[in-house]
Amino acid sequence: MSVATPPAAPPPGRRQRLARRVAAVGAMPLLQTARRLLRRDLRVYAWHRVRPLEDGFTFDPSLVSASPEGFREQVRHLRDRYRPLRCADLAEALAGGRPLPRDAVLLTFDDGYDDNFRFAFPILRELGVPALFFVATGHIDSGEPFAYDWLVHLLLTATPSAARLPAPLDDLQVPPGRQARLELAWQALDRIKALAATDQEAWIDAVAGIGGATPARMHPDCRPMDWHMLRSMRAGGMEIGSHGVSHRMLAKLDDAALLGEIRGSRARLDEELGQDTLAISYPVGGDDSFDARVLAAVEDAGYGFAFTYNNGSNRWPPARRHALLRQSVEADMDAAWFAGIAALPELFAHPSVQRTYPA
Repeated sequence: MSVATPPAAPPPGRRQRLARRVAAVGAMPLLQTARRLLRRDLRVYAWHRVRPLEDGFTFDPSLVSASPEGFREQVRHLRDRYRPLRCADLAEALAGGRPLPRDAVLLTFDDGYDDNFRFAFPILRELGVPALFFVATGHIDSGEPFAYDWLVHLLLTATPSAARLPAPLDDLQVPPGRQARLELAWQALDRIKALAATDQEAWIDAVAGIGGATPARMHPDCRPMDWHMLRSMRAGGMEIGSHGVSHRMLAKLDDAALLGEIRGSRARLDEELGQDTLAISYPVGGDDSFDARVLAAVEDAGYGFAFTYNNGSNRWPPARRHALLRQSVEADMDAAWFAGIAALPELFAHPSVQRTYPA
């Protein structure tokens, strides 16, 4: 395995610089203590992928939330200074009308990549910390990468003959150079998420059709977990939740497709894992991914909790247990910044960035 030289990190922003200064003078524990006395809430952390990056990686590197070494440091910090809980603990506290312990945290993962099993799970088991893994059951069954991952792969590996993207993004061309193509892929992903889910899928198929590509089932760089892995993780103290069937934006679906995603994924998880699935996270997870119709359908399907991908912490008991906030963990978070976000997210964490669509 040849480990890639990571791209040059962006200059640290003001939140990151402040976190480094606070950590350098040893003041981070004081901030944590002060917040603990003033506020009892739940902080939920969200990772996607934990893995090293090798040369030739042709999927989205921005979804690699941490290296294995960085993840171990993050989990150890949360274990030593906070109170990691299971989602089942939240349900018991809510049912009993009990407060959560101070400094309560919940660790979560979205999507269900097999590096969650290969790298993250052994670290969590070693450190004795539980986590909740949200998986898209259709991809667990098929072994195919998610459509968004597949799009990034197509654009990174496109031949020069696939120079112009299909309508409605035909104002964009595939440039030379990996970084330029990555930036094109991120722009394309952002723009197609304004479309209905079926139109998103048709557009990605059109991009694939330019070069005659088919989804790379079980691609070594972008494999979903399988049911054996999920059963092993559950036996090892982890929790498994729903991320839909096909990782489709739920608010972009009609009623029948919406129910198929949320009910079908829950039934499949219950069948394969012998559980009563407690939680779902919304694919993509911004405000355009769920709405009042989705919230009602998720509650009616029997989920006790649902998680967004909007940044923030949750007062307890939560006013909206089917729209819980999380803190995304990104690869550019060094140890000081991660500690700052954990200690005082109101100061150190970025606000959520929402897509805005033209009228």
